[in-house]
Amino acid sequence: MVKLIIAGILSVIVSYLLGSCNSAIIVVKLLKHEDIREHGSKNAGLTNTLRCYGKFPALLTLLGDLAKGIVAVLISILIFRIFVGADGFDEKTVGYISGIAAIIGHIFPIYYGFRGGKGILVSCSILIVIDWQTFVIIIPFFAIVLLISKYVSVASISSAIFYPILTFLLHYFVENISLDLCITHTVLVAITSALLIYMHKTNIQRLRNGTENKFIKSKSERSGGKEG
Repeated sequence: MVKLIIAGILSVIVSYLLGSCNSAIIVVKLLKHEDIREHGSKNAGLTNTLRCYGKFPALLTLLGDLAKGIVAVLISILIFRIFVGADGFDEKTVGYISGIAAIIGHIFPIYYGFRGGKGILVSCSILIVIDWQTFVIIIPFFAIVLLISKYVSVASISSAIFYPILTFLLHYFVENISLDLCITHTVLVAITSALLIYMHKTNIQRLRNGTENKFIKSKSERSGGKEG
């Protein structure tokens, strides 16, 4: 039990510190010598980087945020294997806990005055390592909602709501994971989703006010019409 607790504490610390390495802040600072949090929507994330600085900085941000989540989960799993052995823990549970810590680091980075991004990419990266079935469903779901709504925030919030539901259905009915573990996974995913939705509270307010920026604009809007 002591080794399990030590492994858990170490994995959370490592994941938080890795999550705190905000790719948008780093990329924009290195390439443009500016703080992404002072431009556009003020958010240190992929969408704001793309809007303010273009495709190349956005691509680097995408790769960086995906990489740090993947590395955080892999290191956490390695820590547990070293301390408790390969059969002494559930990799998905460790991955979800590590992911939550990395997302918190991304949202509240210790290196950047606790002002970071919203954590969507980091949450996706976790799935690449521990739950590829959910990943290959949630990404097209996000894309479809984005194409229909034209808002990244709507696609992100919808995906966050769908995420725990999909997790339970796949784990219980497709992967035949025991009910107690399915519930554990779903609760951890629900915590992740709650964090992601909470970080979109200003977007929700702008959507209500009709002032949220569209990611995909119609021809009339691109030529000067009013954004929805």
